[in-house]
Amino acid sequence: FWLKHQFCKFNSPPRFILAAMSFKVCVCGGAGGIGQPLSLLMAMDDRVGELCVQDVDVAMVPAAGVAADLSHLNLPSKVKGFAIDPKQPAVDQLEECLTGCHLVLVPAGMPRKPGMTRDDLFNINAGIAKGIAEACAKFCPDAVLALIVNPVNSVVPAVTELYKKWGKDPKKIVGVTTLDLVRASKFVGELKGMPPQQVEVPVIGGHAGATILPVLSQTTPATTFTDDEIKALDPRIQDAGTEVVNAKNGKGSATLSMAFAGARLGKAVLTGLAGGKSEEYAYVESTVTDLPYFASKVVFGPKGVQETLGFGELSAYEQERLASVKTQLKEEIQKGLDYAAAN
Repeated sequence: FWLKHQFCKFNSPPRFILAAMSFKVCVCGGAGGIGQPLSLLMAMDDRVGELCVQDVDVAMVPAAGVAADLSHLNLPSKVKGFAIDPKQPAVDQLEECLTGCHLVLVPAGMPRKPGMTRDDLFNINAGIAKGIAEACAKFCPDAVLALIVNPVNSVVPAVTELYKKWGKDPKKIVGVTTLDLVRASKFVGELKGMPPQQVEVPVIGGHAGATILPVLSQTTPATTFTDDEIKALDPRIQDAGTEVVNAKNGKGSATLSMAFAGARLGKAVLTGLAGGKSEEYAYVESTVTDLPYFASKVVFGPKGVQETLGFGELSAYEQERLASVKTQLKEEIQKGLDYAAAN
């Protein structure tokens, strides 16, 4: 009950109406470290009538095995696994998997390896995201495509611009940044002795390092912070992923918390698709600032992103940080735009 309660902070239609709705959800990369728990959390949503677990055929754990495991849960969703050959175009292999999907969550891609530059990582992961997006554009063009593919700051603009080139709705493309909000709430709750599930800290900007801007001045319940607390919290929220990597001795990264956060975003999308009022933070095409892409609060509706909301008044410290956020984010957005133009 507690776990489900964490994902029900939205103004939804009455439960008997939601129960009558049945969505098809696909998790691409569903056999991986993020994908497995993310698939579990989505299967726990009563609104998910069909869940597809998709991955490559060389995955350490077969997608069919993850699907078989989840199919034994006494939950409404029917679960099926799909494996593709990564050497062949995804669009030639995913028709059955994606047809009829309402939501496609994508915790796919490679982690950065020793000796690999950020450009190397982007080129590989952008190619993976492009392949999945191309298949979605063909087989489920009305589905919301939620990307957890690093670097999110560049991959989301690349895929959104490709959707435009293909004549599809760019408002279907969403970058998942909810992990930053989950962490901010937890860290502030611990610091101030408040239940973290009752703390909300807006986090705007992007989804990497210094582009992550927690708006501590707008924390609810209203909270005051000393300068020293701000100077400690801000970088900790930015670099929280490194805490996990170090704690795992380099043998893994943030998978469980990312799955938790990804499911929170996914469930917000489903609430919007079901006709309920749903607001969540995400990195999307935006007019909130002078940048074409930005993470802020988003309203989800029956067709995906319905509206992007502003972020209100910032403190002097946050205004200064925003200027540096925009400088770095502009370059990372441009990388995505250039990729889309060339592909």
